[in-house]
Amino acid sequence: MAEDTFDIRSEQQTPSKSEREFENALRPLAFEDFSGQQKVVENLRVFVEAAKYRGEPLDHTLLHGPPGLGKTTLSNIIANELGVGFKITSGPVLDKPGDLAGILTSLEPRDVLFIDEIHRLSPVVEEYLYSAMEDYRIDIMIDKGPGARSVRISLNPFTLVGATTRSGLLTAPLRARFGITCALEYYDVADLTHIVTRSASILKVGIDEKAAVEIAMRSRGTPRIANSLLRRVRDFAQVMGDGRIDLGIAKYALDKLKIDTRGLDSIDNKILGAIINNFKGGPVGANTIATAIGEDQGTFEEVYEPFLIKEGFIVRTQRGRVATELAYKHLGMDAPRRDTDQLLF
Repeated sequence: MAEDTFDIRSEQQTPSKSEREFENALRPLAFEDFSGQQKVVENLRVFVEAAKYRGEPLDHTLLHGPPGLGKTTLSNIIANELGVGFKITSGPVLDKPGDLAGILTSLEPRDVLFIDEIHRLSPVVEEYLYSAMEDYRIDIMIDKGPGARSVRISLNPFTLVGATTRSGLLTAPLRARFGITCALEYYDVADLTHIVTRSASILKVGIDEKAAVEIAMRSRGTPRIANSLLRRVRDFAQVMGDGRIDLGIAKYALDKLKIDTRGLDSIDNKILGAIINNFKGGPVGANTIATAIGEDQGTFEEVYEPFLIKEGFIVRTQRGRVATELAYKHLGMDAPRRDTDQLLF
């Protein structure tokens, strides 16, 4: 059954091969086609045009924000707008300095190298990256013991675009070497509606405006989730309807997938229920909440918590997380009266 296998979080973090192919077909290739992140796009457009005017590589760029907001898409657009080559890798893959050297030496002048999850680079590889970013050269040690020697390899000028979901884990020396830093934020319903409508037209699926709005409202402010939900709703429309997505089939499909009207899934509701029922609404520590729902603390803080805070369901205090009045209302409960001073101190 679709409702038993669909996991909105896995779609957000680690899309499958078919999902990646689907995303690649829907990715915009120019700034003018990119919806949302208006300030970020406006700034990047200026920086790219200036780099093209001077005939220089773009300054190294850091994109940070939650998963699925368009970091990879923006880096691809940067390369396309510059008219240069584009290579993709990720932090965990670059295990040895030789791996990094192989990629860097293959870059043509002004090419863009995109490193996803750059905060997960090993310390040794990161050290080699410093000289590559600053001086466009790397020094590699050959052999060991008395015969060891250093070989300097010159590199073509290039642009490194780093993406991370946890910018706080970046070391200070690495962060300082990025000339451009862009923080991506969650999308509003209007931008997501435009994305859903555009994706539906590319997929040649008819969709009503109200249905597109309904999907956008339940997409957690994330384009990747919006496109993923569109695929699932399309399945229901083709099997249980005439293939066109209207408001009725959209609501039916999303309810079957257990995505409520605020975009919360079963795990989100489980978190709110644990805080309210088990810990009297808080304050309660992140580690305690993670243990209560059977998750890792880092996963809770990185994946679950940001959206719940953004939507106003929980707040962070010095003493821990506290469920808000909105959380009680969402679960159909009456919120108790709280002493404001008790929450803050």
